[in-house]
Amino acid sequence: MKAKYLISGLAFLSLCFSSCSDQMDYKEFKIDGEDYIKRDFDKVGKITTHIYRNLDYDHGQMYGGASLCSATDEAVYSHQGNAIESYYNGSWSPTNANGNTWTTCWDAISYCNLYLDRFLGLTFPDHKLEKGYQDEMIKYHNYQWEVRFMRAYFYFLLVRQYGGVPLITANLNADEANSVPRSSADEIFDFIDKECEAIKDSIIKNYSGAYNSIENESGRVNNLGVLALRARAALYHASPLFSKEKSDTEKKELWRAAAMRNKECIDSCKKRSMTLAKDYKTLFGPDNWQNAESIKEIIFARRVAADNAFENRNFPIGMNGGNGGNCPTENLVSAYEMTNGLPITDPNSGYDSQNPYVGRDSRLSATVAVNGEKWPVQLPTDALETWIGGANSRSITYGTPTSYYLKKYVNGETKISGTGTTSTPHTWILFRLGQVYLDYAEAVLNYTGSGYDVPADFTMSAADAINTVRARAGQPKLPNGLNYSDFTARYENERFVELAFEGHRIYDVRRWMKAPQYFVNIKVMEITKNGDDLTFNTVTNPPYITRREWAGDHQYLWPIPQADVLKAGALTQNTGW
Repeated sequence: MKAKYLISGLAFLSLCFSSCSDQMDYKEFKIDGEDYIKRDFDKVGKITTHIYRNLDYDHGQMYGGASLCSATDEAVYSHQGNAIESYYNGSWSPTNANGNTWTTCWDAISYCNLYLDRFLGLTFPDHKLEKGYQDEMIKYHNYQWEVRFMRAYFYFLLVRQYGGVPLITANLNADEANSVPRSSADEIFDFIDKECEAIKDSIIKNYSGAYNSIENESGRVNNLGVLALRARAALYHASPLFSKEKSDTEKKELWRAAAMRNKECIDSCKKRSMTLAKDYKTLFGPDNWQNAESIKEIIFARRVAADNAFENRNFPIGMNGGNGGNCPTENLVSAYEMTNGLPITDPNSGYDSQNPYVGRDSRLSATVAVNGEKWPVQLPTDALETWIGGANSRSITYGTPTSYYLKKYVNGETKISGTGTTSTPHTWILFRLGQVYLDYAEAVLNYTGSGYDVPADFTMSAADAINTVRARAGQPKLPNGLNYSDFTARYENERFVELAFEGHRIYDVRRWMKAPQYFVNIKVMEITKNGDDLTFNTVTNPPYITRREWAGDHQYLWPIPQADVLKAGALTQNTGW
């Protein structure tokens, strides 16, 4: 961990508040110090604001426009030579460690620890006679639970990416922090579970109406977010990557715990009248955080200020300002079943390879823009031309190499060039009910060894949970009688489709330890035109997309940045790096 992020005392406070407000004078805080900050609600609250700002999202801001989806079988980034390629071209290493998760998480954790060590038990006497004092105190007392959630959440980000890391729960100076050795992944998962158990009944359950004189702050985490984190961490803990060395009995117990944690989250959501949104597409629209349907499903999300950078990165080549971006693969498109529930590879499905997008799962059209479709609104032609030689094809520099463009999370109404450009807010969903249903399905499937058994103390089988998600898309129930292996394949396909471009794939395939199966061979659709006729042909690893390298099992975890290993005397590198 970087010493500059493990800071304490007044230097920490100076950094915190000079960065949180343009109106605050750095020298003033240097002089007045901690006591000055503790006198004011807002100044203390800005510590929590800074912590929230460290929440993860993936709009291509880290890799020059590319998102992590393009390091998986979800997408190919249309700009060759982008940094995202280091995940699969052999250049990934401790000195080229990819991303900023390590730095960001330790920054956030250090703020959490300082707040919990130094900013509890305040009474703000200067404000006691103010009208909103009692509401402010309710808000202040809740901060400690929010901060503990955040600390657990950032430890989850660390453990899913690096495995065991130093477990630091007190405000240490740099030398002290750098002398803490790595705890095991088991210990980190256990810490997360116990923290969530400790705070789930104390944190505010619903911010709507929580205060009389303070505006509703729905962007803050509530108890459902705590339950969702606990459930997801339990699922990861049970997954092969983190349980491979355990006995069969221990593995089964971990899967049972994961199923119970996800059941608790689902049951609590139901009690709060939460359900799946009716419209899958609306879940990822610019107003999802206030849409009456979407908020029934969204448990916790990171809001990003209004801009049009995400659209600029992902709108098609061939329209002014469009950069092509993260282009869905044929691997993903082929995963969408027909509306009759049969995979397109089934000879009875009715799939027509020369009319490939008709009669498909409705989630395909909500996620992927295909040839012949008018998308986005500002497209200068009547329809996308992704056939070779077309206006939006790979024949144009930075045009789609896969014949597809990304729709999900992209606001097709945005105008990105010329006069009257528009911007919209974006929300990156961290937890939603549909994902929790799938997490439950995976856990109970592996606990029972069957997709159809309902064990004691549970109310749903894996199939029941998956079918709940499929019903929203209009897809029929999974067939009965699948064995464990076939059911697992259908589950993994369902997760691929339902959670596409939500940031799960790069971690799901790793925790399953199935990268060679999924990440190596990339399929694209090549469309050729002869007169008015189009010919569709799926190609695997065509010449312009190199077969992706998987160097070995050590790549299931990220390398710790080498500079931080050298700075921290007790920190060791992940095996194989």
